[in-house]
Amino acid sequence: MYWFVLNVKRKNEIKVASLLEAAGFKVYCPTYTTVKKWSDRKKKVIKPLIATYIFIKIKEKHRAKVFEIPGVIRYLFYLGAPAKVLNKEITVLKDFLKEGASVPKIENIKPGDNHLIEDGPFKGKNGVVQEVGNNRLQVVLKELGIKVTLTTKTKLV
Repeated sequence: MYWFVLNVKRKNEIKVASLLEAAGFKVYCPTYTTVKKWSDRKKKVIKPLIATYIFIKIKEKHRAKVFEIPGVIRYLFYLGAPAKVLNKEITVLKDFLKEGASVPKIENIKPGDNHLIEDGPFKGKNGVVQEVGNNRLQVVLKELGIKVTLTTKTKLV
């Protein structure tokens, strides 16, 4: 059984995932914690990693049942069929969030360069550098079809 990708209302990803789980579905909504700063305080906030999308593991014949949950918009389609995500791809995503990613050495790295990631959860994966900033590096992993942003507290460039 594959994971399907559900498109949900913006800023409702975590709520919809909870409602789907309560209804008995196996759901994965990748999240991360960030610090949101207001003029008078700071607060840790849990945000979805992929805006407006969650993953659901469901049998083909039960796919229509998800539309009973408020906030579900549609399934993501690819080549005329619902997009399917392999278990190993979800595992890579979970490992990435669990371990975090380390920033590789970026001397002489510029956008468009091919780069082999040497450590972290994406060790051994080839990617194309999309952007190099003061404290971040964006790498597109062709094999997984995702863009990874790596950050550090120290200045990179």
